[in-house]
Amino acid sequence: MSESRRLKERGASQWAAAIAHPMVAEIGAGTLPHDTFRFYFEQNISYLREYAQAIAFTAAGTGDRDALSVLARFLVQIADVEIPANEAFLSRLGGSPGSSVPMLPTTYAYTRHLLDATSRGGLAVALAALLPCQWSYGEIGRHLARSLPADPVYRDWVSLFSGDGYDELVVAATDLLDASCTAADQPRTADAFDRSVRYEIAFWQMAYTRGASDRA
Repeated sequence: MSESRRLKERGASQWAAAIAHPMVAEIGAGTLPHDTFRFYFEQNISYLREYAQAIAFTAAGTGDRDALSVLARFLVQIADVEIPANEAFLSRLGGSPGSSVPMLPTTYAYTRHLLDATSRGGLAVALAALLPCQWSYGEIGRHLARSLPADPVYRDWVSLFSGDGYDELVVAATDLLDASCTAADQPRTADAFDRSVRYEIAFWQMAYTRGASDRA
């Protein structure tokens, strides 16, 4: 069994909780309040900027040309596609992309985990930390694309993650993890992957409650 598949299957219940969170279901139904989605984008833009830096740290730590090629595509997806798209969604929802919104504890903790894992964990550990976000959004996009919501904001958001190009990048990243992971890496890749999946769930919950879960 490949390392990426092993990581996903050993934490199947947590993975299911991330991709089937109530907020995801309401996006798919088109019933999520726009104010909640705006709150999500305010935090997610800050998250994505740190996520891009974490990918850059990963690239800086490897001299392998094939790895650099995949990581460069990954970084372009975040910096040139997802961050501008998130800023555009925020504007559509009445927010201001140029305003400074402090990171809530979940956003901050998740990004600190990513920056730590990618700056000193080695290629396999870095990818294990980065993949749950990318991989889970691909699954969410494919699932919700089967019946697109009528609301154009939610329909356009689903389309961002349901195209063939996104899936191809997920496959390239998981293949890179599988190729780079050794038996000695596995305990640390498992820890990095599991932490990121838990943070994915916590991030959805933080956004869904508009920060109330971070104050509980």
